[in-house]
Amino acid sequence: MESVKVLHIPVEIAGQVGLICDTLMSKGIHAIGFNYFLNYLNYNRVIPIESYELIKLLDYSILNYDLFHFHNSYTFIEDKRDIQMISEAGRGVIMHHRGNDVRSHKRAKAWNGYQNPYVNTESSFSEEEMERNLKFFAKHVSAAIVQDYELYPYVADYYAAEGKKVYVLPRLFIPSSVTPPSPKLQKIDPPLIVHAPTHREFKGTKFIISAVEKLAKEVPLRFKLVEGMSHDEAMALYEEADIVIDQVLCGAYGNLSVEAMALGKAVVCYIRPDLKDTFPADLPILSCNPDTLYDGLKELVLHPELRAQRGRQGIAYVKKHHDADQIILQLISIYEEVLGRSIL
Repeated sequence: MESVKVLHIPVEIAGQVGLICDTLMSKGIHAIGFNYFLNYLNYNRVIPIESYELIKLLDYSILNYDLFHFHNSYTFIEDKRDIQMISEAGRGVIMHHRGNDVRSHKRAKAWNGYQNPYVNTESSFSEEEMERNLKFFAKHVSAAIVQDYELYPYVADYYAAEGKKVYVLPRLFIPSSVTPPSPKLQKIDPPLIVHAPTHREFKGTKFIISAVEKLAKEVPLRFKLVEGMSHDEAMALYEEADIVIDQVLCGAYGNLSVEAMALGKAVVCYIRPDLKDTFPADLPILSCNPDTLYDGLKELVLHPELRAQRGRQGIAYVKKHHDADQIILQLISIYEEVLGRSIL
């Protein structure tokens, strides 16, 4: 049986697109990704391309690919008419929503059964653009994917109205790609806290800096803010850390949390109370929002054995719930539902 061909476009998101493509290829599925948004993170598993060059590939791609997996509400063409062209050609189409493309300014703060007074949506698309995109995608794509149940409520009703499914697919990580350093309970240096914001306002960086500065007046600690570095450079710093702070406003953990847990670090991130039960019960992240961050950090700074325990739990958690080899099987099942046939 000829291999199914999958095209991932047009942006890389935290290294996830390239990792999906590589893991699909390891399973015998032809997959390639393009990225027209290049930045300092320097992810290298997808093909860099100018947007106008990508548009030139549209007709060829429709003829030669079975399934189009789009990311973050972007497509080949700004007005998104390519979605209809691809669908009319009988190809499978998936839109993978990633965050700021659907995190509604209104729904993020309060919606059915939850509220979040901390969330910052300055980086989100405008309400009008999100509404327009979601109605269009729900009508024309085969299915949608989100990474967790924080994003799910922003999109579910749009797709349900058109009889389409929204799948929840956790982030991917290759546990064997890192070697967690052994925890050193008797370190000479004070514990190192690391925070790596890709968007300060969204991550709550000002609250993190404030809490760390307050705590530093009371107990010895070190703090590094990781910005403007390639992903490889940033990972080297995470490896040195004792505590990694992800984001304290959104209400769910991001890719940084997964990477830090895989490295055996104690991770701090705000988990919205109503979302706690949507994550596996063994999630070892210490949930802190701006109001509780100082106390949570103090507990971790003062108790190295607690950091070590959460670090061990994090390594196990990533192996169990984010292993790329297992997550990719879930994605393949989604592809098979969309295409209506087995692809392995």
